[in-house]
Amino acid sequence: MNVAPPAEALRAPGAPGPRWLGRVERTLGWLVELPAALLVLADIIVLFAGVVSRYVFHSPLLWSDELASILFLWLAMLGSVVALRRGEHMRMTALVSKAQPGRRALFEAVATAACLAFLLMVLWPAWEYAHDEMAITTPALEISNIWRAAALPVGIALMGLFAALRLLRVASLRQSLMAVAIIAAIALVFWLAGPLFAGLGRYNLLIFFVGVAGGCVFAGIPIAFAFGLGTFGYLALTTGTPLPAIVGRMDEGMSHLILLAVPLFVFLGLLIEMTGMARAMISFLASLLGHVKGGLSYVLVGAMYLVSGISGSKAADMAAIAPALFPEMKARGAKPGELVALLAATGAQTETVPPSIVLITIGSVTGISIAALFTGGLLPALVLGVLLCVVVHRRNRFEDLSQIRRTPWSRVARLGIIALPSLALPFVIRAAVVEGVATATEVSTIGIFYSILAGLFIYRQFDVRRIGPMLVDTASLSGSILLIIGTATAMAWGLTQSGFSRLLAETMGGLPGGAPVFLAVSIVAFVMLGSVLEGIPAIVLFGPLLFPIARQLGVHDVHYAMVVILSMGLGLFAPPLGVGYYAACAIGRVNPDEGIRPIVGYMVALFIGTVIVAAIPWISTGFL
Repeated sequence: MNVAPPAEALRAPGAPGPRWLGRVERTLGWLVELPAALLVLADIIVLFAGVVSRYVFHSPLLWSDELASILFLWLAMLGSVVALRRGEHMRMTALVSKAQPGRRALFEAVATAACLAFLLMVLWPAWEYAHDEMAITTPALEISNIWRAAALPVGIALMGLFAALRLLRVASLRQSLMAVAIIAAIALVFWLAGPLFAGLGRYNLLIFFVGVAGGCVFAGIPIAFAFGLGTFGYLALTTGTPLPAIVGRMDEGMSHLILLAVPLFVFLGLLIEMTGMARAMISFLASLLGHVKGGLSYVLVGAMYLVSGISGSKAADMAAIAPALFPEMKARGAKPGELVALLAATGAQTETVPPSIVLITIGSVTGISIAALFTGGLLPALVLGVLLCVVVHRRNRFEDLSQIRRTPWSRVARLGIIALPSLALPFVIRAAVVEGVATATEVSTIGIFYSILAGLFIYRQFDVRRIGPMLVDTASLSGSILLIIGTATAMAWGLTQSGFSRLLAETMGGLPGGAPVFLAVSIVAFVMLGSVLEGIPAIVLFGPLLFPIARQLGVHDVHYAMVVILSMGLGLFAPPLGVGYYAACAIGRVNPDEGIRPIVGYMVALFIGTVIVAAIPWISTGFL
């Protein structure tokens, strides 16, 4: 969820890039977007073929997972290229956005130059890593593993190319040269100071993982590259670790097959909006509650709960619901700030509703059963939803509904029948995983083909021309997420090698008060981490470190996962730092200042709900 202004808005006055450069950039962009879109489509087809072959014909395709894994790494890297070209990598822009336009353009150029510096530094190690993989033969397809590993140097080289083109286009030549000079000067200072780091021991962790990585995040550098710069600096300047190890850890982080669910569920979220399934659900819920005080606010809470169970992407959830509900809510007198505050709050509330990408990520890095996480996530979100409804009831108890007529039951029944296929989809997805029809990765393909059939034959709303852009959008968002996971995995490995994980385990495990205090500290810590890092990188960094401690203290894995996810969601959607809040404002077309006061009550309700979930483990584990 990148809320930074587009590059065109940051370009200094009178400093547009040359027209021929724009044409070159667009042509090269198309040459990358086409294979990225085709890779999304190919992975969907390969995984769905594996499900059909195994479940229908009882003849598993032994090569399907291996081929999907090869295509997936290429998708992750080319998607990262598309995201960099479009300026869609996740970043924190709270500080940069306050600068004047001219200075903001310089900050943007510095951020791009920093990305370019990281890519240039890891390009040769990536090639060495891919070359070493040439000797390995894949078990099913029996081909050299370089066909998969080559995605890393190719993707890094292409990102470097587009970073250079972007640097020439987002600011004047003077600003671009200043940005390169600033980054080069910083790099030179660190290189010259290399001998000093040898005697600093664990203080280097503060310098590189807090100072460098944290400083880069606050400076508006995309999170993936901020993590990469901190990790590269630490390993290159303070250890004797071979640099290809960094690329190897990135590969390890991005290559979990379970993460293939990320692009597939992102595409599913776009698909349900395009086919009209989301609108059908909202229309039915509005007909049920539209005549009740605050009724459409209850619909918003319920719709986010249901749609989250389908799309798995918070941006897709909010984009599907806000345009359908906000016009009518505004017509009834609701203030824009109140609407966007509730939209952001429901985004935080539904973080645990399956098949949330955060659930999939936490399962992949901690080894927790995805099916158990899917089952355990439903009730905690419901508890938080009830508390949000309490706030809605209090704020709308004086609403004037004299002009609103109750929807006839005949129309409610008709809308319910129309919405039934949409309402059934979350249950189809969950049943397919629980019953063993498909894995958590494969089940998204069932949802995709279900949605295609519903769009074609039930809702008669299927625009083939939108499929291409949707596939490209899927690749871009997925690439930005997966590159964060890759660099965060490398950072987590660096922290482990330094002994930080053992120190953290000793500190957290030695807290007085046992499990209750550990959970309380975790809530505070992950609220703060969620506001700065967003959920996925925070999970990848700290999940492998803290979950073993939770087990030692007797905290159930699924219970702790729910506490962590809800805490991070609270931080992600809480202003002034929460990126999710600004994404909600952008989707609702509301000035962020208008929603800050109304959201306070909702955030308090969410915090109380998180504490309740932490205090009562049964809410998370009762149906396992």
